[in-house]
This record gives sequence, structure tokens and C-alpha cells, in this order.
Amino acid sequence: MNFMGRRIRVSRYATQHAFGIALALAFGPVMLQGIDSGSQVVMRELRGQSLSHSLIGTDPVRKLAVYLPAGYENATVRYPVLYYLPNPLAKFDHNFYSGQVRELLDRAVANAGIDKVIFVAVDMATPLGCSWYVNSPVTGNWEDFMVREVVPYVDSNFRTLAARDSRGIAGDFMGGYGAIRFGMTHPEVFGTVYALHPVGTGSGIYTMYSRPDWKLLTSINSLDQVKDSPFGPIFTSIFQASVPDVNRPPLYIDLQAHPVGDAVEIDSAVTERLRENFLLETMIGKYADNLKSLRGLRFDWARNDANQDHVYSNQAFTHKLNEFGIPHEAEEYNGVWGTGNWGMDGRVYTEVLPFFARHLVFEESSTKARRD
Repeated sequence: MNFMGRRIRVSRYATQHAFGIALALAFGPVMLQGIDSGSQVVMRELRGQSLSHSLIGTDPVRKLAVYLPAGYENATVRYPVLYYLPNPLAKFDHNFYSGQVRELLDRAVANAGIDKVIFVAVDMATPLGCSWYVNSPVTGNWEDFMVREVVPYVDSNFRTLAARDSRGIAGDFMGGYGAIRFGMTHPEVFGTVYALHPVGTGSGIYTMYSRPDWKLLTSINSLDQVKDSPFGPIFTSIFQASVPDVNRPPLYIDLQAHPVGDAVEIDSAVTERLRENFLLETMIGKYADNLKSLRGLRFDWARNDANQDHVYSNQAFTHKLNEFGIPHEAEEYNGVWGTGNWGMDGRVYTEVLPFFARHLVFEESSTKARRD
């Protein structure tokens, strides 16, 4: 059914998510039954020159997991590529990509959910969690790393269809933010975008300045102290990406606010820079034509997220896209973020892969995307 222009689905997952959480707590991640498909996951490390001069000691050596479909080694054909930005708060785990992800993709191909595709997952986490996928003198040039190093590396080392029409990008949570942002800034590289429950799409119910511990941030002596505050790492990472200041160690940020007694004084100029550089809603007008050029754009969010800022901002984001006439799909689903994305009933299998199956070009001679 439709609600405020969004497709709302009450899925089998929605009625079983509590049971699924209990299983996950008891047994860990649910793994799919393996099938002997002949696919493989290759783990690589890439030294990013774009990341070699950060002020906070970002490791320039990054991990890549590359899924190669069955028959890749003995074939001569080229394949489309789906890039995936995982939630940087989760560990970049070899076993996950060689096990659960591989088996899910195998089943999707076997069940005609998508044709054979190369799947590339990239570790883009900083010491505090998220790079926010932008160029920053503090954390490194992540945008350049992805566009100028990762994509060319994959195209040079694997048999890819090296064109934007055959190249998609997806991401989860903060990775979803990155997927949309890359679609905004580099539609010549990524032609199709899917964001799972993105954050940072716009203003939430709470103001950004109400979250950080400003007394801590104004008196801090080391980067590690940030981790003593519940919101310290995530907001510091946002500030390092969006309002960096190379002359203010150890955090190297401009402060959006300062404590004045029991009150907080807001710096209007820093706040304006923060909004312009961070919130995706503020960039829609600038990148509207880029977004309109995409073959497909879709994002979703869980209605029952404990942080209703994410629900509110995504609801507003789809309306703002509509104001600029940007074609897209947006879905608010009945569930809780962070459970059920991976698995036969998960959104990657039921929503993400079929979406890319409809919009990616799978053959070199194709001039149009496959349609169901």
C-alpha cells in the first residue's frame, strides 16, 4: 500500500523479527546452507595513496572482498560490478564475505534473482568508525580513494564491464549514506544506487548539537578520549569529515557549539558549514541533474528504528527529491534496522539484488538495462 508517497510493506520478516533477534543472540549470525556453485571470494589489500597523509593515522592499507561468480576462471565474458559499503561500525570480516555473502549471491544467481555479477565490498572505516566517504585532510581522501583507486583497481584486475551502466553501488546505514553520496557526486562512475536505511539524509527530530558532550570535546587531550562519550566517536567523525580544522589537534575539528555554564552556545557559521557539507538534503539542488541521470535510485528505512531521527529524515528526504523531480524509489518498511538484511528473507536478497537486476547492463553489447 502507499503512505505519503512511500511503498509500505508488512513482510514475513516484520512478524518474525523478534524471534530472529533471539536466534541471533543465542547462536550468532544465521548462515545459509552452502551450495556447490564454483563461485569464490578473493580477499585483497590495496594501499590507498589517497589515504596516506591523514592527520589521525588512518591505515592506508584497506581490505577488499571480491566475489567472483561460478565459471569466472574458465570464462572470457565480462561481468557487471556491484560495490557494497558495509556499515563501518561492524567488523570487516573475512568469514562473512567468504561465507554468508557468497552463499546468498550464489542462491540469487541460481534462482534467477540476478544474473552473474562481481560483488566488491570495501573497508572504508576510520579509527573512529566512519569516513563519510569524503575527502578530508584529517581522515584521508576517501572519495578519491574509491573513485580513483578502488574502481580502477577492480577494473584492471578482474574481467568487469567497466562502464557506469554496468556498475552499481549499495550500502548499509552509514554505507547507505555513502552510496547516495557517490551517486550524487559521481554518476559517471556509478549508474545505479541502493541505500539500506541511510543516515545523514537530513535534519532529524533532535538537533545535531544536542547529542555531543561539548565539555568533553572542548577539553580533550587525545583521540581515544572521544570514545568515553556515547555520541563522541560518531559526531567527531562527522566533524572531521565536514568541518575539519588542521590547526586544532588532537581532533582537528571546528566545534559547532561551546559550553557556557550549563547552556550551550551555537556557532552559526560552523553549523551552516556542517549542514552544507554533511546533510544530503542540502546537496539535492546542486546535484539534482546528476541524480536524474542515474539508471536507478532507491533507498529504504525501518519504521521501528529506535532512533526516530533516521525515520523522520528519510521521510523528508524522499519529499525533497520529489520537489526537484528526481526519479527514485523510497520504502518505509515495518521492521527494525540491523536485523534481517542478510539471509533468504532479508532485504539484500528480496529487494537489493532484484533492483540491480532490473537496472544494471549485464552484456557488453547491451544498450538498455534488463527489465523484468
